[in-house]
Amino acid sequence: AGDVEAIKAKIISHPHYYSLLTAYLECNKVGAPPEVSARLTEIAQEVEARQRTALGGLAAATEPELDQFMEAYHEMLVKFREELTRPLQEAMEFMRRVESQLNSLSISGRSLRNILSSGSSEEDQEGSGGETELPEVDAHGVDQELKHHLLKKYSGYLSSLKQELSKKKKKGKLPKEARQQLLSWWDQHYKWPYPSETQKVALAESTGLDL
Repeated sequence: AGDVEAIKAKIISHPHYYSLLTAYLECNKVGAPPEVSARLTEIAQEVEARQRTALGGLAAATEPELDQFMEAYHEMLVKFREELTRPLQEAMEFMRRVESQLNSLSISGRSLRNILSSGSSEEDQEGSGGETELPEVDAHGVDQELKHHLLKKYSGYLSSLKQELSKKKKKGKLPKEARQQLLSWWDQHYKWPYPSETQKVALAESTGLDL
Protein backbone atom coordinates (compact mmCIF):
# COMPACT_ATOMS: atom_id res chain seq x y z
CA ALA A 1 0.00 0.00 0.00
CA GLY A 2 2.85 2.34 0.83
CA ASP A 3 4.46 1.76 -2.56
CA VAL A 4 1.18 2.52 -4.34
CA GLU A 5 0.74 5.78 -2.46
CA ALA A 6 4.33 6.74 -3.23
CA ILE A 7 3.76 6.13 -6.94
CA LYS A 8 0.54 8.17 -6.86
CA ALA A 9 2.39 11.02 -5.20
CA LYS A 10 5.08 10.95 -7.89
CA ILE A 11 2.47 11.00 -10.65
CA ILE A 12 0.57 13.93 -9.10
CA SER A 13 3.76 15.92 -8.63
CA HIS A 14 5.03 15.18 -12.13
CA PRO A 15 5.28 18.21 -14.49
CA HIS A 16 3.11 16.42 -17.07
CA TYR A 17 0.33 15.55 -14.61
CA TYR A 18 -1.83 18.54 -15.51
CA SER A 19 -1.51 17.77 -19.24
CA LEU A 20 -2.47 14.17 -18.52
CA LEU A 21 -5.51 15.24 -16.50
CA THR A 22 -6.56 17.74 -19.16
CA ALA A 23 -6.40 15.05 -21.85
CA TYR A 24 -8.56 12.77 -19.69
CA LEU A 25 -11.15 15.49 -19.09
CA GLU A 26 -11.20 16.34 -22.81
CA CYS A 27 -12.28 12.74 -23.45
CA ASN A 28 -15.15 13.22 -21.02
CA LYS A 29 -16.20 16.45 -22.75
CA VAL A 30 -16.94 14.69 -26.04
CA GLY A 31 -20.70 14.82 -26.47
CA ALA A 32 -21.24 16.26 -22.98
CA PRO A 33 -23.79 19.09 -22.43
CA PRO A 34 -22.29 22.61 -22.20
CA GLU A 35 -22.80 22.81 -18.44
CA VAL A 36 -20.95 19.52 -17.89
CA SER A 37 -18.13 20.60 -20.18
CA ALA A 38 -17.83 23.90 -18.29
CA ARG A 39 -17.69 22.06 -14.95
CA LEU A 40 -14.93 19.77 -16.23
CA THR A 41 -12.93 22.83 -17.27
CA GLU A 42 -13.35 24.27 -13.76
CA ILE A 43 -12.13 21.02 -12.23
CA ALA A 44 -9.00 21.09 -14.38
CA GLN A 45 -8.30 24.68 -13.37
CA GLU A 46 -8.78 23.87 -9.68
CA VAL A 47 -6.39 20.93 -9.90
CA GLU A 48 -3.82 23.03 -11.72
CA ALA A 49 -4.02 25.72 -9.03
CA ARG A 50 -3.57 23.15 -6.24
CA GLN A 51 -0.63 21.56 -8.03
CA ARG A 52 1.11 24.91 -8.44
CA THR A 53 0.61 25.67 -4.76
CA ALA A 54 1.86 22.26 -3.67
CA LEU A 55 4.93 22.27 -5.89
CA GLY A 56 5.79 25.92 -5.49
CA GLY A 57 9.08 26.65 -7.17
CA LEU A 58 10.51 23.19 -6.53
CA ALA A 59 11.77 21.23 -9.50
CA ALA A 60 10.42 17.71 -9.62
CA ALA A 61 12.95 14.90 -9.70
CA THR A 62 13.25 13.30 -13.10
CA GLU A 63 12.64 9.59 -13.51
CA PRO A 64 13.02 8.32 -17.11
CA GLU A 65 10.55 5.45 -16.64
CA LEU A 66 7.90 7.72 -15.12
CA ASP A 67 8.49 10.35 -17.80
CA GLN A 68 7.99 7.72 -20.48
CA PHE A 69 4.82 6.47 -18.81
CA MET A 70 3.32 9.96 -18.53
CA GLU A 71 4.08 10.78 -22.16
CA ALA A 72 2.74 7.45 -23.45
CA TYR A 73 -0.44 7.71 -21.37
CA HIS A 74 -1.02 11.29 -22.53
CA GLU A 75 -0.59 10.27 -26.17
CA MET A 76 -3.02 7.39 -25.69
CA LEU A 77 -5.69 9.71 -24.24
CA VAL A 78 -5.27 12.19 -27.10
CA LYS A 79 -5.78 9.41 -29.64
CA PHE A 80 -8.74 8.08 -27.68
CA ARG A 81 -10.41 11.50 -27.80
CA GLU A 82 -9.90 11.58 -31.57
CA GLU A 83 -11.59 8.18 -31.84
CA LEU A 84 -14.51 9.42 -29.73
CA THR A 85 -14.87 12.63 -31.73
CA ARG A 86 -14.73 11.11 -35.22
CA PRO A 87 -18.14 9.30 -35.11
CA LEU A 88 -19.77 12.45 -33.70
CA GLN A 89 -18.37 14.54 -36.55
CA GLU A 90 -19.52 11.93 -39.06
CA ALA A 91 -23.00 11.91 -37.50
CA MET A 92 -23.19 15.71 -37.73
CA GLU A 93 -22.08 15.58 -41.37
CA PHE A 94 -24.74 12.95 -42.03
CA MET A 95 -27.40 15.20 -40.49
CA ARG A 96 -26.27 18.07 -42.71
CA ARG A 97 -26.63 15.84 -45.75
CA VAL A 98 -30.10 14.77 -44.58
CA GLU A 99 -31.12 18.40 -44.20
CA SER A 100 -29.77 19.21 -47.65
CA GLN A 101 -31.71 16.32 -49.19
CA LEU A 102 -34.93 17.31 -47.46
CA ASN A 103 -34.46 20.93 -48.52
CA SER A 104 -34.12 19.76 -52.12
CA LEU A 105 -37.50 18.02 -51.77
CA SER A 106 -39.28 21.14 -50.57
CA ILE A 107 -41.94 22.03 -53.14
CA SER A 108 -42.56 25.49 -51.71
CA GLY A 109 -38.89 26.41 -51.92
CA ARG A 110 -38.74 26.98 -48.18
CA SER A 111 -35.80 25.47 -46.33
CA LEU A 112 -36.28 22.85 -43.63
CA ARG A 113 -35.14 25.33 -40.99
CA ASN A 114 -37.84 27.81 -42.07
CA ILE A 115 -40.46 25.08 -42.07
CA LEU A 116 -39.54 24.01 -38.53
CA SER A 117 -39.32 27.57 -37.23
CA SER A 118 -42.70 28.69 -38.60
CA GLY A 119 -44.61 25.41 -38.30
CA SER A 120 -45.39 22.63 -40.75
CA SER A 121 -48.87 23.87 -41.69
CA GLU A 122 -49.19 25.91 -44.89
CA GLU A 123 -51.90 27.98 -43.19
CA ASP A 124 -49.52 29.17 -40.47
CA GLN A 125 -48.31 32.72 -40.91
CA GLU A 126 -44.59 33.13 -41.44
CA GLY A 127 -42.94 34.45 -38.29
CA SER A 128 -40.52 37.34 -38.29
CA GLY A 129 -38.22 35.90 -35.63
CA GLY A 130 -35.81 34.39 -38.13
CA GLU A 131 -34.52 30.88 -38.40
CA THR A 132 -34.08 28.65 -35.39
CA GLU A 133 -31.18 26.30 -35.07
CA LEU A 134 -31.86 22.61 -35.47
CA PRO A 135 -31.36 20.62 -32.27
CA GLU A 136 -27.89 19.21 -31.84
CA VAL A 137 -27.38 15.51 -32.12
CA ASP A 138 -27.29 13.76 -28.76
CA ALA A 139 -23.75 12.40 -28.69
CA HIS A 140 -24.19 9.99 -25.75
CA GLY A 141 -23.52 6.47 -26.91
CA VAL A 142 -22.16 7.55 -30.28
CA ASP A 143 -19.49 5.08 -31.41
CA GLN A 144 -18.28 3.26 -34.48
CA GLU A 145 -21.50 1.28 -34.72
CA LEU A 146 -23.44 4.51 -35.21
CA LYS A 147 -21.56 5.29 -38.43
CA HIS A 148 -22.48 1.97 -40.04
CA HIS A 149 -26.04 2.14 -38.70
CA LEU A 150 -26.64 5.58 -40.21
CA LEU A 151 -24.78 5.39 -43.50
CA LYS A 152 -25.73 1.84 -44.52
CA LYS A 153 -29.35 1.69 -43.39
CA TYR A 154 -30.75 5.19 -43.74
CA SER A 155 -28.84 6.69 -46.66
CA GLY A 156 -30.49 4.12 -48.94
CA TYR A 157 -33.90 4.86 -47.45
CA LEU A 158 -33.55 8.61 -47.97
CA SER A 159 -32.36 8.11 -51.55
CA SER A 160 -35.40 5.93 -52.24
CA LEU A 161 -37.68 8.54 -50.70
CA LYS A 162 -36.11 11.26 -52.82
CA GLN A 163 -36.59 9.23 -56.00
CA GLU A 164 -40.21 8.50 -55.14
CA LEU A 165 -40.99 12.13 -54.41
CA SER A 166 -39.22 13.19 -57.60
CA LYS A 167 -41.58 10.92 -59.56
CA LYS A 168 -44.55 12.46 -57.79
CA LYS A 169 -43.33 15.97 -58.62
CA LYS A 170 -43.04 15.07 -62.33
CA LYS A 171 -46.67 13.97 -62.37
CA GLY A 172 -47.79 16.99 -60.40
CA LYS A 173 -47.55 18.45 -56.93
CA LEU A 174 -47.21 16.11 -54.00
CA PRO A 175 -50.66 15.72 -52.44
CA LYS A 176 -51.09 18.32 -49.72
CA GLU A 177 -52.25 15.76 -47.14
CA ALA A 178 -49.26 13.48 -47.75
CA ARG A 179 -46.88 16.41 -47.55
CA GLN A 180 -48.41 17.62 -44.29
CA GLN A 181 -48.14 14.14 -42.78
CA LEU A 182 -44.46 13.87 -43.72
CA LEU A 183 -43.68 17.32 -42.32
CA SER A 184 -45.66 16.55 -39.17
CA TRP A 185 -43.76 13.28 -38.68
CA TRP A 186 -40.44 15.09 -39.11
CA ASP A 187 -41.49 17.78 -36.62
CA GLN A 188 -42.31 15.12 -34.01
CA HIS A 189 -39.15 13.07 -34.58
CA TYR A 190 -36.56 15.72 -35.48
CA LYS A 191 -34.19 14.52 -32.73
CA TRP A 192 -33.98 11.10 -34.40
CA PRO A 193 -35.71 11.33 -37.80
CA TYR A 194 -35.19 7.72 -38.87
CA PRO A 195 -38.41 5.66 -39.00
CA SER A 196 -38.47 2.05 -37.95
CA GLU A 197 -39.79 -0.58 -40.35
CA THR A 198 -43.19 -0.38 -38.63
CA GLN A 199 -43.22 3.41 -38.92
CA LYS A 200 -42.26 3.17 -42.60
CA VAL A 201 -45.27 0.94 -43.26
CA ALA A 202 -47.55 3.33 -41.36
CA LEU A 203 -46.21 6.34 -43.28
CA ALA A 204 -46.61 4.55 -46.59
CA GLU A 205 -50.23 3.67 -45.81
CA SER A 206 -51.14 7.15 -44.55
CA THR A 207 -49.42 9.10 -47.36
CA GLY A 208 -49.95 6.74 -50.28
CA LEU A 209 -46.23 6.89 -51.06
CA ASP A 210 -44.00 3.89 -51.74
CA LEU A 211 -41.53 4.18 -48.84
